[in-house]
Amino acid sequence: MLLRLMSYNVRFGGSGREKLIASVIRECSPDLVVFQEATKPEVVERVADEAGMQFRASQTGYSVAFVSRVEIEKYEWRNLPQLQRAFLEIKPAGTQTKIFGVHLRAVHSNWTERRRVRELKALLHAINEDRRNFHIITGDFNTLAPGERLDMNRLPRRLRLLALLLGGRVRYRTIQIMLDEGYADGYRLLHPEAGDERYTFPTWDPHARLDYVFVPKDSGECIKSCRVASDVTNAREASDHFPLLAEIELP
Repeated sequence: MLLRLMSYNVRFGGSGREKLIASVIRECSPDLVVFQEATKPEVVERVADEAGMQFRASQTGYSVAFVSRVEIEKYEWRNLPQLQRAFLEIKPAGTQTKIFGVHLRAVHSNWTERRRVRELKALLHAINEDRRNFHIITGDFNTLAPGERLDMNRLPRRLRLLALLLGGRVRYRTIQIMLDEGYADGYRLLHPEAGDERYTFPTWDPHARLDYVFVPKDSGECIKSCRVASDVTNAREASDHFPLLAEIELP
């Protein structure tokens, strides 16, 4: 089964932008969309209806949600004490694959990076049994990959000041942990020399890659395509993140 999977942060719940978000989804034509900041179920319902997605799930105040054109056999939000936001486990019908949608805490600083590391380690421990089988982890990690740099001068002034107060230039470690734990960064796997087209945030001045899809490294060949959908009509107006779209062959 070839699954077209989209990870999409819709910003502040998406209220008032339902038609824009839905138009981005229709143009990308994914089978399954994993949302972040989808805190308002009524918005998710409207987006699902507008985009023609039969299956959907969201909860008030929960960041991660989904809409899908393929049947979902099981889904479950999983809370952990170490996580600021619950992650979402999704199992498409007719497969043995589990997809974990995540949204790690925000803000570029050493203080928040240490907490993202803590969140990630807790998440990986929680899904330890599932890691024996093929699975996918996707979402907004709010951090940079090894070798990537953030131009602090392009951040809003309040965020620049906050980063300085919380430890100065950030030592990003979260994505390296994913790599060390045996995962392949789907985008980098197919685009090792990618330039500006890799950026997912912000849509009005793209300069950071915050959104990822990971699979076990020994299954990396299952990722057939992975791109940032920055060229899609209405993508700049629909949210502050561009969606990440991947085609993955499920075993």
